[in-house]
Amino acid sequence: MSMDYLPIFMKITGRPCLVVGGGDVAARKVSLLLAAGGKVTVVSPKVVAAIAELVDHGAIEHIAREFDDADMGQYAVVIAATDVREVNERVGQLACTRHIPVNVADDQTACSFIMPAMINRDPVQIAVSTGGASPVLARLLRSRLEAMIPAAYGKLAALVESYRDEVKQRFPAEDRRAFWERIIHGPIAELTLAGRDEAARAALQDEIDRAEGKPQHDGEVYLVGAGPGDPDLLTFRALRLMQKADVVLYDRLVAKEILALVRRDAERIYVGKERDNHAVPQDQINQLLADLAKQGKRVLRLKGGDPFIFGRGGEEIELLAEQGVNFQVVPGVTAAAGCASYAGIPLTHRDYSQAAVFVTGHLKDGSIDLNWPALAQPNQTVVFYMGLKGAPVICRNLIENGLPDSTPIALVQQGTTQNQRVFTGTLATLPEILADNEIHAPTLIIVGNVVSLQNKLAWFKPTAQLAQT
Repeated sequence: MSMDYLPIFMKITGRPCLVVGGGDVAARKVSLLLAAGGKVTVVSPKVVAAIAELVDHGAIEHIAREFDDADMGQYAVVIAATDVREVNERVGQLACTRHIPVNVADDQTACSFIMPAMINRDPVQIAVSTGGASPVLARLLRSRLEAMIPAAYGKLAALVESYRDEVKQRFPAEDRRAFWERIIHGPIAELTLAGRDEAARAALQDEIDRAEGKPQHDGEVYLVGAGPGDPDLLTFRALRLMQKADVVLYDRLVAKEILALVRRDAERIYVGKERDNHAVPQDQINQLLADLAKQGKRVLRLKGGDPFIFGRGGEEIELLAEQGVNFQVVPGVTAAAGCASYAGIPLTHRDYSQAAVFVTGHLKDGSIDLNWPALAQPNQTVVFYMGLKGAPVICRNLIENGLPDSTPIALVQQGTTQNQRVFTGTLATLPEILADNEIHAPTLIIVGNVVSLQNKLAWFKPTAQLAQT
């Protein structure tokens, strides 16, 4: 996932900082720089009362004149906040020429950094930025986070900081994260949040003494459904486990936007499969999950859709159960539900379909030997996973077993994502659809009269669709 700005926190304690301008905007910037420990110089013919008071108390230096190019010295940070655009631009250009970080008020193009909305729970600091696209939205998000994060979290961070060196000396690196996670999610954190600082400190010291030399957690496998592609369809539980995992095994159906939500320092192992091209054979994946967990690691098996619906999740945890490995399963939005919903196709409808059947488009041996009479029934919806290559065979068999060739059919490519494309037709016209369009996996096939509602009920407008219109 690309970013317009690199989010960083800069240490400016005791370092010189320049603010050009003396109005209310400049006063707010000066206040932020002082809070971060900067030594501030203000250049401006006049200053507002808030800045004048800081000058009177010796907190900042004031040069009472217009900005001159010679004022651009060796500063850690420069901020241009005058009410003259030309002056601001000149300050920005001079700072950039000297590779000094510069922020120009109300001119994002002239900035080398921008000031985010901030939540301060010292020493915890949270910055929220929209990359300059919408400062109002950033402030809205900040206000919501302010309400969600108690002020006592700063005390909790300070408590952890005071014991970091001791824990570093007494625990090996691979155990430290698990130890701190247990502390932060446990009763010691609750003592701190309740204001019982001394009790929390005593309990933490006792926990360090008792836990030294012991493994901090047993290995476990998290079998997590990542859904069909849209990150917003992930469950809260999935997100929590994605942030805990030490190593993640993922397949090709996991969107990069979802993979980006996994803990950043987790080891990533690609085990994706395509027809006739398996990066890692399934039996090796099964054993790898067990082996990693036996090493004491928290292993995330991230699978597109739902792990128990054509995801081979049952095979994976069957081996884990046989070898006594702890595991848990987090269901995900399966492709049938997600893609049909985003395409505007209800899988069931009182007037069109009273049943829905999910079928894999190819079996273990690569054939499509299905119970065709059971699938070619009226008033039901049939969803084919992994059936794109065999789509003509699917249509032919459904027709031969009694479905009218006028039965509606839809192909949903990359459903729920901004690249979603939906093609509709009938069993008879499917070959024409495939010939006239480049359709690639992952594509879901939906057969049934409910498809006739697609044009009326389509609500999701992805980028790919907008580009075609």
